[in-house]
Amino acid sequence: MDVDVKAWLYDMLNAISEIESFFIDIPKDFNHYKSDLRTKRAVERNIEIIGEAMNRILKKDNSFTISNSRKLVDVRNRIIHGYDSVSDEIIWGIVIRHLPLLQEEVEKMLGE
Repeated sequence: MDVDVKAWLYDMLNAISEIESFFIDIPKDFNHYKSDLRTKRAVERNIEIIGEAMNRILKKDNSFTISNSRKLVDVRNRIIHGYDSVSDEIIWGIVIRHLPLLQEEVEKMLGE
């Protein structure tokens, strides 16, 4: 595996781990998330990192296969460029439904 791609995959894993760490001492509950501005911004920032890492991977190798890879980049762009239209529900759905699958796929690619 290309060394840059490997580094970006590790960046994605680190961002997922950081998101999970936000919910160690607080409930992993949508209403709590929605009312906690710091956690929301921290989660959004880590999703930006995941999306940017995926974007770099796709630019280097557009045949790279990760589920929803293009959507990850689109969400990153939406958070950065459409910050005023970011949906808490969509971000929460990513955290609950998509990040566990992404983590599994990335770990498998890295052989962890």
